[in-house]
Amino acid sequence: MTHTFSVPSVHTAPSIHTAPSMSVITKAEVDRVVSEDRPGVLDTIAATYRAVAAGDVVVPHSSFLRFPDRPSDRIIALPAFLGSSSPAAGIKWISSWPGNTADGRPRASAVLILNDMQTGFPYAMLESSTISANRTAAGAVLAAERVVGERRAAKVAIIGAGLISRTCWSILTDLGWSIDELSVFDTDLGSARRFRSEIDDPDLIVTVADSAVDACRDADLVIIATVAAQPHLHDPALLDSNPVVLHLSLRDLAPELIAASVNITDDVDHAIRERTSLHLAELAYGHRDFVRGTLGELLDDPVTFDRSAPIVFSPFGLGVLDIALGRWVHDRVTANGGGHTVSDFFG
Repeated sequence: MTHTFSVPSVHTAPSIHTAPSMSVITKAEVDRVVSEDRPGVLDTIAATYRAVAAGDVVVPHSSFLRFPDRPSDRIIALPAFLGSSSPAAGIKWISSWPGNTADGRPRASAVLILNDMQTGFPYAMLESSTISANRTAAGAVLAAERVVGERRAAKVAIIGAGLISRTCWSILTDLGWSIDELSVFDTDLGSARRFRSEIDDPDLIVTVADSAVDACRDADLVIIATVAAQPHLHDPALLDSNPVVLHLSLRDLAPELIAASVNITDDVDHAIRERTSLHLAELAYGHRDFVRGTLGELLDDPVTFDRSAPIVFSPFGLGVLDIALGRWVHDRVTANGGGHTVSDFFG
């Protein structure tokens, strides 16, 4: 999508005698800011989704760098521009190396670059796996709140016990969601058990399930965040309880489950591509009628959802969310004297 904006100055341009500096912000600094202000994270993501719905963004399709001899590995570039009264631009460069987990390293690693809107110079570089996880999880929780209408889920099921699911769970609990039961399933039993061991709430029933269907039985809210490259969840029993499903890894649900659900995404054209479950459903059925709308459109829409079918939120992951949240993090870190300034980065 392409738009024309009137762009006010945000960062002061360097004088002819002064080279711009670069601010480097570490994972620890990002972690501290996002964990201390969960409502601020959600407000930032909600405002960005509204900007997407209003057309105040430029979000090119993500570019996937794949490798002929490494089919499970990839690096994705997500450039974006956020317009409106407080413009921001930049790019996220995020790699996914599933084999890392066997060696105790994170699957995903990322950096985010922010660019000055007057000079074009990059002015900040942030560790971005945390930003990426938080913008994904915050959008998912916003979608759940919008559909459910309250911060309440009697039972939550988690499929895939990695960083994204952990971040979703942290946001739910930090925001005071009322939850009675949690069931966790992961094909790596050790990951599911570690997830359970990290939860310290004597009033919460926490179980490790033997299968995805077992985890989802009677669930109100389902979080799916795996490294699946193609659909592996086909059993209709998975969604028998008509839950709200946060389908964050995009490629888990079989097309027939998608077609039988009410679907929400972040951007239709972005999400129905790259052989996501939504894309496969379109190819199988020849239409997109199973998509109800986008989160940005629905945030302020008074419509009440019919809960007689599963409601599935499948966000492709818009780079403009990373830019907005990254700028929010940067401003808070630097306002408190954080970040490492490299004054001679550009010579």
